[in-house]
Amino acid sequence: MLDAGLKAQLKGYLENLRTPIELIAHTDGGAKSRELVELLEDIIAASDKVSLSVHQGGEGVRVPSFDIVRPGSDVGVTFAGLPMGHEFTSLVLALLQVGGHPPRVEADVIEQIKALEIEGELHFETYFSLSCQNCPDVVQALNLMSVLNPKIKHTAIDGALFKDEVEQRQVMAVPSVILNGEVFAQGRMGVEEILAKIDTGAQSREAAKINAKPAYDVLVVGGGPAGASAAVYAARKGIRTGVLAERFGGQVLDTMGIENFISVPHTEGPKLVTALEQHVKDYDVDVMNLQKAVALVPAATPDGLHEIRLENGATVRARTLVLSTGARWRNMGVPGETEYRNKGVAYCPHCDGPLFKGKRVSVIGGGNSGVEAAIDLAGLASHVTLLEFAAELRADAVLQRKLYSLPNVTVLTNAQTTQVKGDGSKVVGLSYKDRIQDVVHDIELEGIFVQIGLVPNTEWLKGTVELSKHGEIEINARGETSIPGVFAAGDVTTVPYKQIVIAMGEGSKAALSAFDHLIRIPAVTGIAA
Repeated sequence: MLDAGLKAQLKGYLENLRTPIELIAHTDGGAKSRELVELLEDIIAASDKVSLSVHQGGEGVRVPSFDIVRPGSDVGVTFAGLPMGHEFTSLVLALLQVGGHPPRVEADVIEQIKALEIEGELHFETYFSLSCQNCPDVVQALNLMSVLNPKIKHTAIDGALFKDEVEQRQVMAVPSVILNGEVFAQGRMGVEEILAKIDTGAQSREAAKINAKPAYDVLVVGGGPAGASAAVYAARKGIRTGVLAERFGGQVLDTMGIENFISVPHTEGPKLVTALEQHVKDYDVDVMNLQKAVALVPAATPDGLHEIRLENGATVRARTLVLSTGARWRNMGVPGETEYRNKGVAYCPHCDGPLFKGKRVSVIGGGNSGVEAAIDLAGLASHVTLLEFAAELRADAVLQRKLYSLPNVTVLTNAQTTQVKGDGSKVVGLSYKDRIQDVVHDIELEGIFVQIGLVPNTEWLKGTVELSKHGEIEINARGETSIPGVFAAGDVTTVPYKQIVIAMGEGSKAALSAFDHLIRIPAVTGIAA
């Protein structure tokens, strides 16, 4: 099942097992069951601390599936399907953690998981797809929680192998998490985000901790490429630096292939974010993740403190700010879109595409992202209809040539999407207006992938810093905003060309400008000599 290279890596990883573990497989005579047994036999061959037992699947047991358990204890996790692709790392981590290897998680997070007061038992089920780059974070977080707290159980399920179950539960986006039979969450989540949802007292405790922090010399608001770059450059000056991030990594976490980051021919968003986070942590930077800014209160005097007020009620103070809150996917803004989000309306073809295998889908948007999505989906869906509002596609010529070569793709230009249609539980079609003939048409389909650009995350700044007509923060060549001591960088600003490499440069420039501002303010403490 595994090639020689993966077997060698696995053997090295499993040398870290501290206690024996047992793999309990539930199979039938099918091809996938045979593949699962091959995979598990490769695992036991890599370590004498791992044993395997194979059972015929019984009533109420998913087949193929397997449990990883620590004999003589309640510790264990379950995978339904073969956790390969993006989930192979989840498998390795589960083996190690059930086997007693300490997780690489902050000590206070571990203690918070262990100390959770739970009535009864929390049984999580996560539906994933092997091509989803967002799913491993959720799977790994819940696996970890189930290892650390005996009242938490987790089963990770490959939706592509359990289609009847996916249809019955109307799972139309991954990762989708079910808790005790009810929908708990959809989309990428880390362990801290999950804890915030189930630990009701966590928010107030975190707010109190943040309120007690002294003022920063530079406070970066936003944890994407621009924010990470600003944090590194500020910290290298030896000044007190903090980062507030609603989700560290931002939009990059949802980006699959990155092929234009200079010196790195190819990488993926989550990998880049991991590297960014590690680089930031190499310096003395106070990272406050999962914190949403809701208001900016500018300093009353040139040498005063700016305030950022958070959704949880806390307030953070700083002498200078770098605003780098990035952007988010633009919505179509048509009837039915919100109602059927994650019920057929999707925004990530890499994550959710496998759930629409053999089905009819549409892509809204004819730029590079839209055309790339249509090309990707054409290999899975029975038919793809791409709708572009303008008279012609805006994607690169090479992408257009590829698109038009595909036999199961229809391209409609001058097409304005007017409605998402559903049956109350899932998408069944859409309506669009032919802008030339002024006629409305209906298309029957099961999935709609929206790829129409980005919206800057600046609603919370209205009435403070100057914004463009598009809602972007107005900045000059130094990254300065309309408020002295407040700088901005990245996709949230008026800088042209929203690219990762540009955002990083803008973040470093904003941090250097903030430092320059600080050294010109009289009697500033905390600045390195």
